[in-house]
This record gives sequence, C-alpha cells and structure tokens, in this order.
Amino acid sequence: MSDYILGIDVSKAKFDVALLLEDGKVKTKKFANNSKGFVELVDWLNMKKINELHACMESTGNYGDALAIYLFNYRYTVSVVNPAQIKGFGRSELARTKTDKADAQLIALFCKAMRPKAWKPKADHIQILQGWVRRLEALQDLCQQEYNRLEVAPKHIKPSIEAIYRRLTEEIKMVKNNISQHIFQHADLYKKKKLLESIPGIGDATIAQVLAFIGNPEEFQTAKQLAAYIGLNPRQYLSGSSVKGHAHLSKMGDANLRKAFYMPAIVAKRYNPIINKFCQRLKENGKAPMVIIGAAMRKLIHLIYGVLKSEKPFDVSFA
Repeated sequence: MSDYILGIDVSKAKFDVALLLEDGKVKTKKFANNSKGFVELVDWLNMKKINELHACMESTGNYGDALAIYLFNYRYTVSVVNPAQIKGFGRSELARTKTDKADAQLIALFCKAMRPKAWKPKADHIQILQGWVRRLEALQDLCQQEYNRLEVAPKHIKPSIEAIYRRLTEEIKMVKNNISQHIFQHADLYKKKKLLESIPGIGDATIAQVLAFIGNPEEFQTAKQLAAYIGLNPRQYLSGSSVKGHAHLSKMGDANLRKAFYMPAIVAKRYNPIINKFCQRLKENGKAPMVIIGAAMRKLIHLIYGVLKSEKPFDVSFA
C-alpha cells in the first residue's frame, strides 16, 4: 500500500484534492472536473515524483465516476466510500470546518486511518447501461420542465414548447428502447431482470436503475449495507433518557437512486403483500405517512437484495 494518500472532494464543476506526503505535510489544490482537470492532476502528481498513490473519494452519484476511472487506468489505488463513513469519521476527529478544501483533507485522513478497500470500474456493458439510464433521467427532467412551462406559457409561445416537448418524448422513447435492447443482449442483465420482475412494485424503470447501479449483490455483505449505500438506513437521535428525536432517513448516498425507489415503494405499499402488511403494522403503531414510505423503500431494497443474492424469484411465503 502506498504511503501517499490523496483525498478528493468532488462537485459538479470541480474537485479539491489533499495530498498527504510521507513526511506528514499536506498539499492542497483545485482542478476542473473534466478531462483537462484530470490531466492536470496527474501532471501535478508526476511533478512531485509520485508514482504510487491511494486516492479516496465519496460515492455521491455520477460526478466522480469519470475521475475514478481515469485514476484507476493510471494504476493508482482508488477507493470510493459511502459519505456516511466520512461523516462518522469527521465526528470522531471533531472536525468543525466545512469547506471543500477541509473535506478533501478529512477524506485523506480517513483513507490513511481506515485504508478502505480498493475500487474497480464496472464492466463495460454495465457502464454503457449506466450512461443510458442517466441520459434517460436527464431527458425526463427536461421533458417535465417543458410540460410545466406549457401550463403557464403565453399562447404565442406554446407551439415552440409543444415542439420541444414532442421531440423530447420521442427521444425518451428511443432511449428506453435502447435500455431494453441492451439488457436483452446481455445474459447476466437479462437473468437479473427476470428475477426482479417477480417482485410486485418493481417496473422497468426501477429494474434499469438496479441493474445499472446496484445489480451486483456481492459488493454488499448484507441488505442493510445496500440500504446504507443508497441512504435509506434509519438515523435516530437519542441522548440519555430525556432527549429523543424523530428517526429519519440518513440520506447519505446517491440521491438519484433514492428518488428512483420512491414511486415503486408507493406501488409496493399497495400491491406487494409483504410490504403491504409491513406498512399496515407501522400505520397501526402510529407512524407518520412519510416514515412508512421510507420504511417501504428500505423493505423493497431488502427484497431486491434477497432475490439477486439467492438467484430465486420473489416468493410471498418467504415472509
């Protein structure tokens, strides 16, 4: 394991790095989150004669994927960790400063102390599926924006909005078809798709999300770990016998993945017999509606994990 540690705090437009040197000193720098910035980072490391490196970043969606792959291809050790782990480590270190530069240093210190496991990119056909799924999300967001504009637009503007809306609808249909064809053409994806279809409440959109981003159960030791990765694990606030806050979702993970399970949980709450009974019990115990939905989302993740891990279709008698 390299003695050089690089903590990386990634955002949409840039990323901050904190380099821990062998003598304990810290060097920080900021780069653009694009191919030019990636090249400049490696040049910066080469100037310091660093050939072996352990780079660490948070798993926060697609902003850091390209950088992680780039560093991996340079044969650096790369770790991509759950933000909850960094936050917990920050509490233990009594970290009080919250800036991108400080976050990069905290990630570097976490990497040095915990030595998280090495990450490697998904297989090529999984990366292609991820690209199509993200493209579909972007198109659907644009389509919804145009639809909202149509509701309030002046009469002379509406034809332009309607034209864009129709074109976006056609493109969405094409991308959905590409996703379906891609899954059908790869035996491992198609096998998992058939397993997931057996779970009431799971449709094609959710299946594509699962296969693209969490389709390999071997990456998680338990269903709870998977729920925590997405940010669906409950977080309680308890202190002694007098302070007790409401439990809520940690939301430390990929926000797009959490969003993808909201509507399926609503459907499963009604049509999935296991989740329906589970939610009824929560309701009888006086739980708030949003708490119940969050629990349904988490339960759905457990069912998905069980089906993929066992390679057996959903069975209501399992409960």
